[in-house]
Amino acid sequence: MTVGVALNASDAPNQVDATVQLAQEAAGAGLRSAWFGQTFGADSPQLAAIVGREVPGLRVGTSAIPVVGRHPLLVSSQAQTAQAATHGRYHLGLALGTKLLKETGFGLPFERPIARLREFLTALRQLIETGTADFHGALLTATTPVPARVPGAESGVPLLVAAMGPQALRVSGELADRILPYLAGPRALEEHIVPALTAAAEAAGRPAPRIVALVPGVFTDDVEAVRAKATENLAFYEQIPSYARVIELSGGRRAADLAVIDDEKTVGAEIRRYRDAGATEVVFSGTEIAGEADRRRTWPLLGELAR
Repeated sequence: MTVGVALNASDAPNQVDATVQLAQEAAGAGLRSAWFGQTFGADSPQLAAIVGREVPGLRVGTSAIPVVGRHPLLVSSQAQTAQAATHGRYHLGLALGTKLLKETGFGLPFERPIARLREFLTALRQLIETGTADFHGALLTATTPVPARVPGAESGVPLLVAAMGPQALRVSGELADRILPYLAGPRALEEHIVPALTAAAEAAGRPAPRIVALVPGVFTDDVEAVRAKATENLAFYEQIPSYARVIELSGGRRAADLAVIDDEKTVGAEIRRYRDAGATEVVFSGTEIAGEADRRRTWPLLGELAR
């Protein structure tokens, strides 16, 4: 079982410097991977490339870049450059995104997201594997009048999808290397996500993608207060149908019900539950929610579980 952590230094005076410092601390605590979210702020592939360069041995990844508003040619360039910078330790996470952020931010219609994901992954895999593309789909075109290979990235880039619903899992099983479910508890993984993903991969003649489970959580003694804060912070996801569905399938009523906020013994037990449900890696996010002291206690605990 590999255990990692999502890094968030968006409130720091210099986000890049602070992120590198956090990554160094994470590696020192025994954590195996560091992950970076993507909204409209810092560019996550650049952060991953810088961190991977500065912190040797730490695997880095994005979790995740929405495909709406991006193009496979540009994302391929970012990903291959990050892979060359990290000498093979970069993982590219992609997501459908949300209707609210995409239509408001980009002014683009949030239409046919599954079809767009399929076309995006198809074109992107051509680019990653061959350095060329000749893809003409209903929603996007990607061709390479000049080569798109980045020297140093010959090992390729693992492609991950933040997939949880049946259609996204089907596409991911056919075209992705891993998935990045968030707020999907052990029950949802074992009963719904792993079977659907495995079946899609088998039908496509591919090995089952690995599962990187993103889990909000922290080791704290102030469980009640921190859980109340998490309930407020995570409420946004309850308004998104895909998340609402997977929360329910996990046995939760609120998004915070899927947060692992408890003592050392419970945190360890929950991580083992994810492993037993089919997760090949667990990444804790939001560990800063309870303050620096609890974050600093949580990371060594997670590092011990990664050994």
